[in-house]
Order: sequence, then structure tokens, then C-alpha cells
Amino acid sequence: MPAREQPLWKGFATGSLGSMAGGAASHPLDLIKVRMQIQGEAVVGEAAMQKLSPVGMGLSIFKTQGVQGLFKGLTASLLRQGVYSGTRFGAYDVIKNMMGATPEKPLPVYLKVPAAMLAGAIGATVGNPADLSMVRMQADGKLPPEQRRNYKNAADAIIRVSKEEGVLALWTGVRATVNRAVIVTVGQIAAYDQCKQMLLTTDYFSDTIGTHFTASFMAAFISSAISHPVDLAKTRLMNMKHGEYKGTLDCLRKTASGEGMLALYKGFTATYVRQCPYVVVTWVVREQLKKMMAD
Repeated sequence: MPAREQPLWKGFATGSLGSMAGGAASHPLDLIKVRMQIQGEAVVGEAAMQKLSPVGMGLSIFKTQGVQGLFKGLTASLLRQGVYSGTRFGAYDVIKNMMGATPEKPLPVYLKVPAAMLAGAIGATVGNPADLSMVRMQADGKLPPEQRRNYKNAADAIIRVSKEEGVLALWTGVRATVNRAVIVTVGQIAAYDQCKQMLLTTDYFSDTIGTHFTASFMAAFISSAISHPVDLAKTRLMNMKHGEYKGTLDCLRKTASGEGMLALYKGFTATYVRQCPYVVVTWVVREQLKKMMAD
């Protein structure tokens, strides 16, 4: 069936379900990444603490909060994946179809990139409230008890932010979110699309789970490498309390000047390790769902 004849909802549904599966699988790693990214930020009343490695951070969370601590913010993460990633996957398919893509004649990479960038921007704007809830819930455990927000779940976070800070506060950091989403969507979606296409042109790969795994592994590295500094800025903007940063560039500048250039890649190992299971699970599940729906 030509891609343009497929019902539009299928792209959104498979993207949403696949991303939720990937998000659940990688959530503890995502939480570790967030905690590492906010290491070094000044927190009122917090004593100086030793900088931890990804493994050290994971062990610290486990020792102080137990297994449930590694899954803090999971409800917000699933909501974010369902809304944000479902939108960007679906939008990418729609945009490609509008640009004339078909299974027999896929778009060249120079058109896949802008299609992914636009899809990422749309998804990030729609999903920012859930994204903000997830970051705050994940970062809460780092704060002293008297400063914690203690959101019960994603819905409680969104409602409380709306009441306490105003509805527009749900889009705090949206510019950084969009910037990050534009970049990461190129890596996670356009790069996967291109890598899979390249693999299928060889004699060694066919449209199987093995090909999906290989292409998604490649896409995870590309996505991590190009998106991490902006991802770090997004996390810090969403978690700020006293207006420390004016925007993405200001956050990157202050982080680099105050903590060194390498601070822009704080948590990179955790980002890459997280991206692999997230991207692999997301795409393997999505590809299988697409086949089931096509049948």
C-alpha cells in the first residue's frame, strides 16, 4: 500500500506506543542523565557534593530511594512519550507524504532532515507540559526535603504548575525543548530512516528485526552526539527556580564559563547508554506494529 494511502492515525499511534515502550525501558537511565546534568548547579541550602559517574549516580539513587527512586517521574515520561513522540513520528510521516515520498521512492536525506526538524518542533511544542513535569519529578530527589515539589504524578504536576505559576509556565523552556527536539528528531528519526534505507540496499540486510536493531543503534549514536548540549540546557532551564538563565544560549554560556566546556557534555555517557535502548525498543516495537496494522 503506498505510504500516502495509509490512514494518518496509524503513524501517530505506532509512534506513540513504540515511544512509550522505549521510554519505559530507558527511564532509569534517563533519570540518571537528568540528575547528572544538574550536578554543579547552585541549590540553596545544599552542601557541596562529590561529582558522580553514571554508575555512581545510579547506585546513589538506589541506596537512598530504592528501586522506586529509579522510576521517579515514570508517569510523566509515558505521557510525554505518548504526546511528544507520537506527534513527531506521525507528523514526520505526514510531512514525508506531502513531499511526495513513497515506499518505492523514499526521500533523499537532504529532504528527510528538514522533514524531521519540522516534525520535532511540532512534537516538542505539543509535549512541553509533560516534558516539564517529567524533568521536575526526576530532579526532585536531588533537592533538600524542604525544597521538593513532591508532585504525585504527571497530572498533579501539570495542575499544580498551572495553579501556582500560571498556565504559560507549562511551556517554560519550550524554546530549548524545540531546539533539542529539532536536533534529536533528525538523529532518532531521519537518521534511522536513512540508515535503514542504506542497509536495505546491501546484500546482507532485509526488512527484519536485525536490520531495525542495527539501524536504530546507529541512529542512537548520531542523535546523542548532536543533541546532548541542547538537551542539557533544556534540563537546566526547566529545573531553574530563580531565573538563572535567560535562554538556551545563555544557559550554555554560563555552564561553559562556570564549569568548563566539558560540562556541556555532562551525562553524555548516560545519554548515549539511554538512547540505545530507547531508540532500539521504540523502532523495533513501532516496526512490528506497522506490520501488524498493514496486515
